[in-house]
Amino acid sequence: MKKEDLQHLEKLMNFLAMHFLKKSHWEDVSKTEWSYIVDELNDLISAENQGKGIKKDPDILGSNYLYEHIIINKLKKYSQDKNAVISKPNLAKLSQIVRVLGYSNYIDFINSNTESFNFNDLRIDMNNVKPNTELLDKLVGCWYSYNRNLPESPLLAKEDRIWRSATEIYKSETSGEYFIERSGGDRHKYFGKVTAYSDYVFIIMNSNTFIRQRHFISRIKDIKEKLKNPEYKLHELHFISTCISFNQEPIALFEIFQKADRKTFITDSISFPIDSEEIPPSIVKQLEDTEANRIDYK
Repeated sequence: MKKEDLQHLEKLMNFLAMHFLKKSHWEDVSKTEWSYIVDELNDLISAENQGKGIKKDPDILGSNYLYEHIIINKLKKYSQDKNAVISKPNLAKLSQIVRVLGYSNYIDFINSNTESFNFNDLRIDMNNVKPNTELLDKLVGCWYSYNRNLPESPLLAKEDRIWRSATEIYKSETSGEYFIERSGGDRHKYFGKVTAYSDYVFIIMNSNTFIRQRHFISRIKDIKEKLKNPEYKLHELHFISTCISFNQEPIALFEIFQKADRKTFITDSISFPIDSEEIPPSIVKQLEDTEANRIDYK
């Protein structure tokens, strides 16, 4: 294998480590954890087959495929000896792995993951206020985000589409901060930081393709009382957000985060007509009431 091919392979392993375990590097993942990742990938492969109506048993990965074939025989071998002769991995298997994660093929994955997120550019600072970490822990997990732009006047609304994006909130193992990553169209990926004070939730988010920060704010009424119940779970969050458009005009958006099951979580951004049967009626009702969702951002 060429050095460039090994770098691409390392990128995939780092991506899997972050995607499934929130670990930044493949060397931080144990043999047992690689087996767990294989199990998760095999579930996705089986679900893909069922979704396509394929009756033939899927060609799943061996439980030690990633650890023995990729980590031991390729990445570790190369890290120990830069002149070692290393065989190429099965491209079909690599494409199978990335396909169930939302990419067309292995090459598409490589081309789509050339940017790194710079979370350090994002700041949420409120002096002398203690973050509500108990609430933040309730936010951790996968969500679907439904959103639409609010026009200058609701009477001028011409767009009857809303957008659904895959969103994940997680806690960094190294810094202890709460991060958010979200899919977007045309390979846009949004990333940000999340914090909570009292019953308010704040998000500051940016894109990997251009500089345009967005600020989200949400309030969960009576959250202190709700958190006293150890069984309490958050299933839906409503946000008002603002961002700066290309003509430097502020845009207000109304967004709904709805909890998603990890087993059925889709990482691609998907758009629906607002009358689609796939959109929960409660979300349609919220998004149609543009007057109630407006904020004075000027």
